[in-house]
Amino acid sequence: MNRDFFHIDDLLSNEEIMLRNTVREFTNKEIIPIIGEYYEKDKFPDSLIPKLAELGLFGMVTPSKYGGYDMSYVDYGLAMQELERGDSAVRSFCSVQNSLVMFPICEYGTEEQKQKWLPKLASGKAIGCFGLTEANAGSDPAGMLTTAVKTENGYLLNGSKMWITNGCIADIAIVWAKLNGKVHGFIVEKGTPGFSTVEMKHKLSLRASVTSELIFNNCEVSSNSILTSTGMRAPLSCLTSARYGIAWGTIGSAMAVYQSSLDYAKERKQFGKPIAAFQLIQDKLVWMLTEITKGQLLNLQLGKLMDNKKAIPANVSLAKRNNCEFALEAARVAREIHGANGISNEYCIMRHSTNLESVKTYEGTHEMHTLIVGKEITGEDAFN
Repeated sequence: MNRDFFHIDDLLSNEEIMLRNTVREFTNKEIIPIIGEYYEKDKFPDSLIPKLAELGLFGMVTPSKYGGYDMSYVDYGLAMQELERGDSAVRSFCSVQNSLVMFPICEYGTEEQKQKWLPKLASGKAIGCFGLTEANAGSDPAGMLTTAVKTENGYLLNGSKMWITNGCIADIAIVWAKLNGKVHGFIVEKGTPGFSTVEMKHKLSLRASVTSELIFNNCEVSSNSILTSTGMRAPLSCLTSARYGIAWGTIGSAMAVYQSSLDYAKERKQFGKPIAAFQLIQDKLVWMLTEITKGQLLNLQLGKLMDNKKAIPANVSLAKRNNCEFALEAARVAREIHGANGISNEYCIMRHSTNLESVKTYEGTHEMHTLIVGKEITGEDAFN
């Protein structure tokens, strides 16, 4: 595949290309050969964790004084694109570590919290998760029922969180709860009395990802566990950072199913010639390449806006909704090109397709992102 049909690499620095190619090679050698097996087993390939850490893929945009790597958001996006070309589960793992755990500690943590946790998280010596979603509070996180009550020694947490990536393997959880009616963030360590996790099994999507329920039953955390933020702005800013990674990641999924489709169409013969010679197949391939190219350009500009602190949440929402939508459709088109073989784990098509069903929904549904962009351009709030 000419992955760079429009010479987009000309817009990247040598350092950005080198980083992208390093993660691309890692994905080709370490993720793609094993991920189908782990997907079938419904298990995360935890042997990848130290390798991801060694590549510097945790704490990419975190300041170096806290053990991070001072990389740009364009760097971060390119890495997430290549990881999801392997599988959404691996990119999700890194997105959570970077955007939903290290980001809130870096932005809203005390100096003590930053010094204690960020170097461990950047090195992969600690893994984190992000507890916001509840069984009855998804698109409306402000409706959460998890509560915190001030005690003599700290805070008492009660409630539960659902669909939490990395929950059962995390050393810490960034948990959002209502304290005196206002949303606050807390760092809850694994092993804290009253804190338990249950892995959510029988998933038909993101099967190579650990998804958990977090349960807090009179879980008392210390007084220095609370983050400095108050209100919904903080957790929503974390989601904006995570959505940015998703916008890039879904391009990786689309690249994977396009490449598989192109190779398959050249090899598969019907009526005496490769199916790539048929007009309808070429139409599908050209559509996929066009959307991938547009998505890459959209992401690159978004990354530059993020690096220059000009991006607004609606920019991220537009990219997330657009790229998730076409990537999922690309997987479905790829399945058509592969015919019956498209449902086989020998190919990546159905795995990416089922993953993207979740990726399109988490960190904000397509409809919610539509309303975020709609509010930005009209000035009218259509959420209620």
